[in-house]
Amino acid sequence: MKYIVRAVKYFIWFILILTIVMLIMAVLGLVEPDPDLMFREGWKSIWQIAILFGIVAALYPMFGFRKQEAIVPGEYPQVRDEVVSYMESRGYELETEENQIMTFRLHSKVSRIAKMLEDRVTFIKVPEGFEVEGLRKDIIRLISGLEYKLNNER
Repeated sequence: MKYIVRAVKYFIWFILILTIVMLIMAVLGLVEPDPDLMFREGWKSIWQIAILFGIVAALYPMFGFRKQEAIVPGEYPQVRDEVVSYMESRGYELETEENQIMTFRLHSKVSRIAKMLEDRVTFIKVPEGFEVEGLRKDIIRLISGLEYKLNNER
């Protein structure tokens, strides 16, 4: 279900961006405001663009989100405070914590909206460290920094 919700969000986001760009171009007089004149094939082009956006939006959650393991030696009570401190230094706040599973959200409302409210990062304790789940680009950056910080401090 989460996958479908993400795909719909991205589809709406793509359509919104295209609409804003086309409105700006029409207001500036760069294109005619009539879709029949704006696009080579008129309204048919709009449906083609919508189908293309639908395909991209349907595939993006598959590639944009992932789970990856962070190698952080130590027991949960030992590393928990260090992980929370690291995440807070990166602009995240602890949202929930139970059964050695921590979820973080961005503290800044603007950053949350910019990520379409898909800013949640989940840390699940595993024997080697943590399994981290979230936006691909965010978790790669966070895991790299976390491993560097915690493994070099020891």
